[in-house]
Amino acid sequence: MKKIIFSAAALVCVQFSYAQDSTKKENSLTISGYAEAYYTHDFNRPLNNTRPGFVYSHNRANEATINLAFLKANFNNDKIRANLALAAGTYMNANLAAEPGVLKNIYEANVGVKISKTADIWIDAGIMPSHIGFESAIGKDNWTPTRSILADNSPYYEAGVKLGYTSKGSKLYLAAMYLNGWQRIQRVDGNTTPAFGTQITYKPTSAVTLNYSTFVGNDKPDSVRQMRYFNNFYAIFQLNNKFGITAGFDFGAEQIAKGSSDVNTWYSPVVILRYAPDAKNTFAIRGEYYSDENGVIIGTGTPNGFKTYGGSINYDRALSSNAVWRLEVRTMNSKDAIFSKRNFSATDNSTTISTALAISF
Repeated sequence: MKKIIFSAAALVCVQFSYAQDSTKKENSLTISGYAEAYYTHDFNRPLNNTRPGFVYSHNRANEATINLAFLKANFNNDKIRANLALAAGTYMNANLAAEPGVLKNIYEANVGVKISKTADIWIDAGIMPSHIGFESAIGKDNWTPTRSILADNSPYYEAGVKLGYTSKGSKLYLAAMYLNGWQRIQRVDGNTTPAFGTQITYKPTSAVTLNYSTFVGNDKPDSVRQMRYFNNFYAIFQLNNKFGITAGFDFGAEQIAKGSSDVNTWYSPVVILRYAPDAKNTFAIRGEYYSDENGVIIGTGTPNGFKTYGGSINYDRALSSNAVWRLEVRTMNSKDAIFSKRNFSATDNSTTISTALAISF
């Protein structure tokens, strides 16, 4: 699952081209890379140096390590496109633990074909970034160094086939997906039921992004099939060149048992405010809540299930065009004692200080 960091972007490109009709796009091969190192001090000091089980990105504590490092090749022209990225880091260890063999190191691997001469319509297949949520695994693409609980506990990636349409002017994007499951490259053994996703993204102006994504499917063997219905909403408003607001809300439901009409539900709201006084300095504040009383996504075994508030504040400093340093203070408070302490006791709160450096090329 999705489970402190920073960067800016630069690319090293290798380009091959040949003479064509001037209206056609040249073949382009781009090689790029990304790496983010981080250190998180967890004041609970867990003995296994691991953040709570619902944290899947930047999940190691009290040690310096790499969250995500990858090399990526992208090929693109007016009719076909392809991406291949091989990766390592604690993000890969946590999120792809269930994948077999070499699949554990594939961050992205997909191909696409444009199927219309007059419209921007593509079919893409393979391992792709998730269509759900406004936060990705790449630190530089997010307003906060660590991921929200909401992001860590919905898919970061997906495998399947996607049909996507982008309108002229790129104001509207529509997509439908056939998927192997809820953040799955390889299906669960015994599962033959298809999963589906949809996405609608509308950008009425360059300062506003509105998105609605869904997932429908069963992520268990057919013998115990429990259909899952998930909705993700988010809006991003860039009020001016200094202030921005992102608001998101997830709501999901899953059958209690195969064939049952009763469901367990979970939900999570999150709001992030960002202030950039100049091109080099950025501040952000996050508030969030996640409720999963019946443990559909986050099981605790406690009387009230998972009901946790969180807040964070971070400062980001752009060191150059392709390097960023980040610092974050984050706290989470739960209804029950779900956070492990070094003395083998449990507590209802967790406070961390994280720092990270991200470099892209």
